[in-house]
Formats: sequence, structure tokens, C-alpha cells
Amino acid sequence: MFTSLLVLSPFLFIFSFKQKHYHLFWKVARIISKILIYGMGFQLDFKAEENIEPDKSYMFCPNHTSLMDPFVLIAISKNPIVFVGKKELVKIPVFGFFYKRVVIMVDRSSAKSRKRVYNMAKQRLQNGVSMAIFPEGLVPTEDVVLAPFKRGAFGLAIEYKIPVVPQVYYDCKRFFSWDFLKGRPGVLRVHQHTFINTKDLNNKDLDALKEQTYQLMYNDLLDDMEYMKDINRKK
Repeated sequence: MFTSLLVLSPFLFIFSFKQKHYHLFWKVARIISKILIYGMGFQLDFKAEENIEPDKSYMFCPNHTSLMDPFVLIAISKNPIVFVGKKELVKIPVFGFFYKRVVIMVDRSSAKSRKRVYNMAKQRLQNGVSMAIFPEGLVPTEDVVLAPFKRGAFGLAIEYKIPVVPQVYYDCKRFFSWDFLKGRPGVLRVHQHTFINTKDLNNKDLDALKEQTYQLMYNDLLDDMEYMKDINRKK
């Protein structure tokens, strides 16, 4: 990871200055993400019920389980995505330098900051650029299947009439836990569900959309937990 960042950082630096170069920045970011994932001994198993169309914008909503999650999303997404993330991450050395140039930062305690996200989103959702928000707003502890969702991702999806793309990451927590004494190489499975259309929705539908997405992902995670238990019992 360090070597790839060192070699490719000049390209990241150049392509992160202007929005019109973001497609090029995304290609370099995908290369780095794949080097990280496969270099650490992981493989990707990506299954999609519906495929992304080129030159169309979406709202990606994955569950948040591990530091690997953003890299997995970048690696599997050919179309460029702009993340909405917490402003605190800008403090991370090197990473924070690029983070503040390409991520829409939000202070969730500030109404002014949240309004700024809406304004910046309008500028970025062009030419097939999508958005991604981890709707839990945090990485939950290992005993939590799926933390309650925040409303931001769904408000943006309704505002700009873009489909919600629920993505379930099954294995990042098991193989790359926040507990550094745990983890091992393995296959990172991703399930991309059928998109949820927001074209005919308005702000009155926001909570229903949030709950629909939550229940879809929560039930999928529960089913997978039972599936993994059955496999382990048979061993």
C-alpha cells in the first residue's frame, strides 16, 4: 500500500485539483484499492442483482464494518463516486491531504454544514458521477449486525432523484476487524441489491425509504449469519 501510494501520489495530486479531472483521479484510486485488497491476501466476490449504467448517477449505501469498506467500494465501481464523510478524517497524515480534496466533508452537528453538503452534491452529480454514504454514520461494534441509519443519504437521493443502491458487505468485519489481534486473508463477498427508485418520492417519504433500505440490508445480513453457522456446523 505504501509503495503504491508513493508511486501514484503525483497522479493523485494532479487529478485531485479540478473536478473535471475526477474521472482520472478515480482510475488511479481504483488501482491503489486493488493493490491494497489483493496485496493483503483478499479476493473479491461481487454479485449484483442490477448493474450500474454508465453516465448515470446513484446513491451507494453500503453497511460499514471495517477500514476496508471504502477500498472495496472503490475497487468494484468503474463509475466515479464522491464520498460524503466526517470532517475528522482530514487529520490523518497523507490520507487527509487527498481526503479533503475529493470528499464532501460534513459536520453532522452543524445544520449549516449539512446544507453545504446539498449544495456541493448538486455540483458533483454530473457526467455519471455518483455519491456514497455509509448510512450508519459510524463503524458499529462487532456485536451489532447493523446500526440505525442516518437520514442524510436518503434525503440527498430524494432531492436529486437518484436511485439508492443498497450494498451488503458480509466479510470485512470478520477478516479485517478493528481488533488488530483478529483477521486473516479471505474472500470479501459483496451483494448489490436491486436499486430503490426515488423518482416519485418526496421528503414525506424519507423515513419510509430509510426504513426500507435498512430492513433489506439487515435481513440479508441475518440470513448470511445463519448460512455461515450452517457451514461451520457441517465442518
